[in-house]
Order: sequence, then C-alpha cells, then structure tokens
Amino acid sequence: MKHLKVMLALAIAVHVWECSDAKLSEKGEAGPRRRRCFDGSLPKRLKKRERRVSLDGGGSPEVCHALYPRVSCCPTRKAAYQILQRRDTRIFSTNNTECGRLLEEIKCARCSPHSQVLFHPPTTEDASHHESGLPRLCHDYCREFYYTCRGHVPELFQADVDEFCQYYGRRDSGLCFPDFHRKQTRGPATNYLDLEDENMENINRKHKHNCYCVREVLAGLRQPVGAVHCGDGSQRLFLLEKEGYVRILTPGMELLREPFLDIHKLVHSGLKGVDERGLLSLAFHPNYKKNGKLYVSYTTNQERWAVGPHDHILRVVEYTVSRKNPNQVDMRSTRVLIEVAELHRKHLGGQLLFGPDGLLHIVLGDGMITLDDMEEMDGLSDFTGAVLRVDVDTDCCSAPYSIPRGNPYFNSTNQPPEIFAHGLHNPGRCAVDTRPADTNGSLLILCTDSSGRNSSTGRILQIMNGKDYEHEPPILNLKSSGSAPPVGGFIYRGCQSRRLYGSYVYGDRNGNLRILQKLPGGRAWQEKTLCLGSSSACGTSLSGHVLGFGEDELGEVYILATSKSMTQSNTGKLYKLVDPKRPLFPKECQRPVETPELLGMACARQCRNGVCTPTGRCCCSPGWEGPLCRAGCPRTPLL
Repeated sequence: MKHLKVMLALAIAVHVWECSDAKLSEKGEAGPRRRRCFDGSLPKRLKKRERRVSLDGGGSPEVCHALYPRVSCCPTRKAAYQILQRRDTRIFSTNNTECGRLLEEIKCARCSPHSQVLFHPPTTEDASHHESGLPRLCHDYCREFYYTCRGHVPELFQADVDEFCQYYGRRDSGLCFPDFHRKQTRGPATNYLDLEDENMENINRKHKHNCYCVREVLAGLRQPVGAVHCGDGSQRLFLLEKEGYVRILTPGMELLREPFLDIHKLVHSGLKGVDERGLLSLAFHPNYKKNGKLYVSYTTNQERWAVGPHDHILRVVEYTVSRKNPNQVDMRSTRVLIEVAELHRKHLGGQLLFGPDGLLHIVLGDGMITLDDMEEMDGLSDFTGAVLRVDVDTDCCSAPYSIPRGNPYFNSTNQPPEIFAHGLHNPGRCAVDTRPADTNGSLLILCTDSSGRNSSTGRILQIMNGKDYEHEPPILNLKSSGSAPPVGGFIYRGCQSRRLYGSYVYGDRNGNLRILQKLPGGRAWQEKTLCLGSSSACGTSLSGHVLGFGEDELGEVYILATSKSMTQSNTGKLYKLVDPKRPLFPKECQRPVETPELLGMACARQCRNGVCTPTGRCCCSPGWEGPLCRAGCPRTPLL
C-alpha cells in the first residue's frame, strides 16, 4: 500500500509537470526547457543517422535539417514530410529564386522545437495570425520577406511594409522566426541580425586563417549606391538609393518610413546598372550639427539647358535640414552650386566629400567625351575629368561658393579656378582620410579610376594639388578582373577590427575585395586580397554585384550590393564588414547615441523668407529684403 501511494504521487507530479510544460507564459513564451511542437507534442532529438537523412520530394528537407540539426519537430518519415510541405501551396509557391529561398526557410518553422510559440497566438486578437501559415517573423526578417516576395506572391501582401510586419511580425521582444539563438545587443528590433557570443566563438574557431566576415544589416533596398553619416553624434546612417531617395537607418537598425530626402522627380536615373545616371553622392557639412547643410549630386534632364547636344546635366545642390524635423530636408532651401553638361551616360563620377580643411571636393569623370565632343559642346564641360575644390563657407548671396586661394589655377585665365587636379577618366568613388598619419598634415585622398575607356583595368590615385593624372603615375595599377570595374571604398578608421585600421578598403563590381596599406617608414603601398569567409563559417556571405561602400560615425565600413541591375528592384542589401576574431560590439568601441537636435543657428529660426548661408547670413528670396528678409520689396509699376 505504501508503494502504491508513492507511485500515485509520482504519476500526479509527472502529469502536473507536463500540463504546465505545455502552457505558455503571460507573454506567450515558452520557458527555456519547455519546447513544444505545433500540435503540442515534444520535439524529437535526432540521432546522427537521422541527421544525415536526405529526403527527395516536396520542399527542401536539407534546408530544414540544416536549420534544426539536433532537436526538431520534423517527421523523419518521407510520407509525413511530404504532407507537411504540401500545406498552403497557394502562398508557398513562386518562380523567383530569392523569394523561393525565404519561403523554403519559413516552411521549416513547423520543424522548429518552438513552433507552438511561433504559430499559436497569445491573445484572441491575433487568432487569425497563423491562418496564412506564417509564423511570427522577426522585424528585420519580415521586412526582407516583404520587399523580396511582394511582387511574386501578391495575394499575401495587401498592405505596406509597416502594416504587414505589424500584423505578421513579433510585436515585442519575444521569440520569433528565425528562432536560432541570437543574443539581442541593440534592442528587440535586431534579434534576427545580432549573433550570440557562443556563435561568435564558433566562427572564431572556424577562422583559423585571416578571413573577414560580412554581416547582413538590411535588405529590400532599391539600388543602394552610398551610405554616409552626418557626424552629429546621432549615429544615423543615411542610405542613398539611385532613383532619388535618401533614407535613414537608426542606431537601433530601424529604417524610417519617411525618406530624409526625396528628389526622385528631379533625378534622371537609368534603368539598367550600366547606366550611371541617378542620385550620385551626398556629403554633410563639417558643421552640420549647427548649420544643417548638406550637399547632393545627381543627374537631371535638360530642363534648364534646352538647347545643346548633351544628354543630361550633372548638378550639385545645397540643401538645409528642416527646422522642425531633424529627419527631413527642407525642400525650399535649394541652392544650385554647379551644373555640368554630360554627353554620355558613363564615366560620370559625381563624388562629393569634405576634407579636414573644411573644403568641398567634387570628383568628376571624363564622361567619355572626346576633343571633337568638347568642340561641339562649346566649353560646356570644362570640368570633365577633374577634381574641383570650393569653399562653401561664404557670406555672399550671389555666389554659393568661393575659390580657395590654394587652388592651382586661382589666378589662371586659361583654366577654371575651381580645378584642384585633373586627368581622371572614370573615378569609382574616392575616400578622404580624416586622420592623416603624415606629420606635415597633408590631405590624403584616394580614388579608384578606370584606365581610359577600358573599364576592366584600373588604378588607384592619390589626389594631390595641381596634378595631371593623364601623365602622373598611380600609386597602384589594378589587375584586370574580367569586365568588372573597380569600386572605391573608405579608409578604415573603426574600432571593431584592429587589423584593418588605416587600410583603404575597396573592390570591384563582382565582389572581389582588397585592401591597400601604406608601409611604415616610407611612401610605398602594399595591396592585399581581403578574404571573406564562407556562409557556413560566417553565417552569411556577400552576394550580388557591389554598388558601393559606406561608413558610419564610428568608422566602420559597409558594403552595398544588389542581385539585380534594374533600378526598381528591391534586391539591394547593406552588409557590414566585421572581424570574426573580435566581438561584434567591443565595449571600448561603444559611444553614447545623441538625440538629433533641431537647428540651433539663429539664422535658421529667423530667416523665414530666404535661405541661410553656411556661415549664418540670411539671403532673401525674390520679393523680400532687409537683414532678415522680413520686408517686402516694392513692386515696380507697369508702364
């Protein structure tokens, strides 16, 4: 009788444990040891021989087994697996490769040992959530899924990205798909991207050689061509899309819905990747935090130059951030700096950058213009193939810039005084070193440039005052890499990687990355291949054509790539270059994030009927006059 009572007590305890184990917590979560399958059963720990099982038929079982190799809710019998993969065929079918890859991964959510939490809603208001067969998606994964598949599974996407991810995404910091164990280091919005320390240790063990990794930060961009920061302490990343949009990526990895700058109606962009027309570059004034000035270069049609043989205009424009919203540009603050006529759609250049001296450098290509073309265009392209240097800190309202006295043609009557150097062909982005190592304080600007009309061979130039690079030797001749033109990058001044510090990171359109380092104690430069680890070692890999590079406020380098060359495609991705031998976010590299402030300059608050110069003078719009443009001009009577 005593033994019977003990057995009965144990049975009751086991029953209570199993019942409580299947229940969810108040937030709809399962405990760390309370994993349940979709139907409430316990997940199965797979044996070694079961992990090697490769099933043919519906779906891609090897994908699911790779995602959940040890503990899984996937049936191991072939018939049951086919029944699982035949669910929701209306939604989970597409001919698009990228979308199909994401759908195959989402199918595997039912194999997750946490599938009960992923599919069953915690509240009745979410009861229709799993009717579509979708699990709760992590925020970044949801946005990638939306932009990749919305054109291929239209019946599923009947709302914009925010509404879609609010409905199908995880609304709090709980478990979501992909549910691989990743540690949140920047908040709940980034649980899909941030790697756990344990995973980083695994990556370190796999990287016995000196390879680097790329970490996918954002997907769903439309032909991203640049990523820059404004230097105001907010650590925002401004992403340039070729079509004419500038978007803000916050430090919490949130892409703001409203663009920072929208000039797509002004920008004349090419549809294919070989056409370089579009939004070209963005540079923030060194004193942006105070004056809110930024400078943009883009190509537009011939609206202001109605007569001529040229195809389009390359325009450099000054804007001011809004007085009321630090995340938007005031479109009324437009001031045109320079316009250059272009005959062809290649070799445009258009890079804008400020040096530590506070001067604006404008890098222009030769536009594939010949001497006959220049005679036909009658001097409309005197700036082609040149690096211009101007001073935008001027009080003059009639001219948006002045000429620095140090320019080589300051007093010349034969050459435009804006020219700083010339002889470039097809500059593929330039970088200025914000922390030059030279004791004499000389400015270091490095540019990649294609050699003549052959875009597959290139060179790296060190831009110096008054040099003619038709005859000046480069610091390095690049080896031919098929038909891929070189793409210039940045001089790494970040903190995450100590090995890369001071190296010029660049590559070509096919994704072959390299670094250029200056040897100590001399003027010689050394080129090295930048090895990228495989997806199995790093968790992700660089895919598609490289369109450009970016840099954040902490000096870290980013890579912008796309798998399609069409401007309207949403296949653009943002990758971050990381050193797997170091933590992703070392404590010594972390900086406090400052909230973007409204313009503090007095002119920005008081100049209501004009435009402020970078130095704070109010330049009146037509019809207004006075120190602060508050008095209307008397109208001239009609005769």
